[in-house]
Amino acid sequence: MQGGCCCFGGRSSDDMTGSDLDPVLLVSGMGGSILQSKWKRFGLQTRVWVRLFLADLEFKQKLWSLYNPQTGCTESLDDNSEIVVPEDDYGLYAIDILDPSIFVKVVHLKEVYLFHDMIDMLIGCGYKKGTTLFGYGYDFRQSIRIDKLINGLKEKLEIAYKASGGRKVNIISHSMGGLLVMCFMSLHNDVFSKYVNKWICIACPFQGAPGCINDSLLTGLQFVEGFESYFFVSRWTMHQLLVECPSIYEMLPNPEFKWKNQPEIQVWRKQSQDGETFVKLESYGLIENLTLFEEALRHNELSYDGKTVSLPFNFSILKWSSGTRQILNNAQLPKGFSFYNIFGTSFDTPFDVCYGSKISPIEDLSEVCHTMPLYSYVDGDGTVPAESAKADGFAAIERVGVSGTHRQLLRNKTVFQLIQKWLGVGPTVSNHMKTSKVMDADSD
Repeated sequence: MQGGCCCFGGRSSDDMTGSDLDPVLLVSGMGGSILQSKWKRFGLQTRVWVRLFLADLEFKQKLWSLYNPQTGCTESLDDNSEIVVPEDDYGLYAIDILDPSIFVKVVHLKEVYLFHDMIDMLIGCGYKKGTTLFGYGYDFRQSIRIDKLINGLKEKLEIAYKASGGRKVNIISHSMGGLLVMCFMSLHNDVFSKYVNKWICIACPFQGAPGCINDSLLTGLQFVEGFESYFFVSRWTMHQLLVECPSIYEMLPNPEFKWKNQPEIQVWRKQSQDGETFVKLESYGLIENLTLFEEALRHNELSYDGKTVSLPFNFSILKWSSGTRQILNNAQLPKGFSFYNIFGTSFDTPFDVCYGSKISPIEDLSEVCHTMPLYSYVDGDGTVPAESAKADGFAAIERVGVSGTHRQLLRNKTVFQLIQKWLGVGPTVSNHMKTSKVMDADSD
């Protein structure tokens, strides 16, 4: 179709030069990159994230990890393999369809279609893979400030800059990818200024994601919902990884941020005093939470290769992540730089988390880890509260709320229109769309 909206362009970019466009680098978020296990001896590789079939088995064998405070990295328990991110298709393969199996493509399982639609949209607008379109996937278990991730992002920027003939790069980041970009900008502001022209940030937990992250450390995370979850990694299996992931600790709610209401964890506790038993609702704020994490996880452990591995709350990671938070808090935009922020709205988003009930209280705090939570909700994208996602602290050119859930924003038509407008490659967005105004949009 000629002259139509470039949202619907085809996949191939071979016949489009895109030489007059500034390059775009797509940066994924938490869980947003394909991870492969590489056998050190023979170099054979197996996809371990994301996969629907044999997911739990491969995950436990290859991805379960322990944090090394000497290196600042989380390291796999399997000594015979290492985790790598595929670089195929100029980095785009790793962030496109997270399980590119035939079954997933046939049923078009949207839960694992990440940047796929956006890549199609950009190619339809004239971008060419390897010249003006690139992707950056990374081992999202790691801290966003370790050298491997920071240097990897720098290398991608250099490649895009040189491949396009010395044009500055426009970054589009999603979720935790925004914190990675922010951390890079804070640590290497001069390099960032040299290579980057614009930054479009989507659904970034600038001040943390209180409900989801607090609960992830206590009971885990379900990446895929509904019927498909029966074929996927279990919540408990995911939990045992996240307790040793610096990236999760780095997305804990920022205690220095002035929240409208401070996020809390609540526990209905069964208590005894003077021979009488009663139930009390205990509340833990951003500082008191640490005591709860320590107590609830004190008996947490997993079995691996016939051995028992203790996995309590990791204070070494907490100390490291506190340093990361200070780096994020000190981040500043370079002069003359253009920043745009898209945040999700209109969906119930976990904020406070409650365990137990007045009828079924918690006796020992270690029971929390085996208790499904109840949430209080605020407005957001279902994962990141709008309050956090729009609190970037920068002088944004535009800051726009779009109705959509966390991953659906990556295939949202209104988001595509905004990106085209800001990149200068598509139809002009109508005048009624104004900064910081929430827009109704098709969430798909």
